[in-house]
Amino acid sequence: MNEKDWELLQTLYEMKNITKAAEKLFISQPALTYRLRSLENEFGVEIAKRGTKRLQFTSEGEYLVEYSRKMLNELAKTKDQLLNMAGNIQGHLRIGVSSHFAHYRLPTILKDFLAVYPNVQVNVTTGWSTKISQKLERKEVHIGIIRGSYEWKEQSILLNEENVCLISKNKIHMGDLPSIGRISYKTDPIFDNMIKDWWNHHFSQPPMVTMEVDRIETCKEMVRNGLGYAIIPQISLRPHDQLYNRILAIDNHPLLRKTWLIYSNSALDLSVVKAFVQFVTTQLRQQAHSL
Repeated sequence: MNEKDWELLQTLYEMKNITKAAEKLFISQPALTYRLRSLENEFGVEIAKRGTKRLQFTSEGEYLVEYSRKMLNELAKTKDQLLNMAGNIQGHLRIGVSSHFAHYRLPTILKDFLAVYPNVQVNVTTGWSTKISQKLERKEVHIGIIRGSYEWKEQSILLNEENVCLISKNKIHMGDLPSIGRISYKTDPIFDNMIKDWWNHHFSQPPMVTMEVDRIETCKEMVRNGLGYAIIPQISLRPHDQLYNRILAIDNHPLLRKTWLIYSNSALDLSVVKAFVQFVTTQLRQQAHSL
């Protein structure tokens, strides 16, 4: 069992589908199936049951998946340490980032960082903050950038906090909201609960959700066409959106959405991680002084 096998098992477990896993690994389906059978013969266990739609991993298969995850992490850690021993700022920086922050803010940060440290290779994983924090706990990423309030026992830096806004094509009266269609989008549970708390504080009847979309940009496009209103974090608003927006509050306290950079103390042993943390911290200080 080698590195390619570890990656194969991780991909199969993620996709739960041989065809999709083969596409992601850029190998043929027969080649993937053959290698999976070879691993089963090598260990004398059935790794996954072939269903009509999804693979179902056996307990032995899940054990091997966890083993492969640990081995890939150890291999990546070893490579990082060897590059770190050279004394230069180089190597791989693995960052897990909230999807919204990755879309609206991360590109500029990475562009500026790589201009200073061109020998660094950045690997970015995006997703909901819950999954990013889990990846950091499993040491699959060096640094997490998450939104909302999550318990993290080690190092954290407040990157940003922005208001939560109600957006619409034209100005609307807040008292009319229960009778106006809302366009909702998939978001993390913490932000969803924040919106529910605000609504319940102001209204005794539920909102009239007329559309549910998967992305915030799709949501904004629906609002732009006068199909309803939406509630979004201010980070998602851009000047060219040309939407009416109103900051939401409870008892005159604005709803705030916070973004945190989190990492473990041991991660700072890697020069590339330390450089990124220092770079972001310096940027924050410069932004504060310019205000």
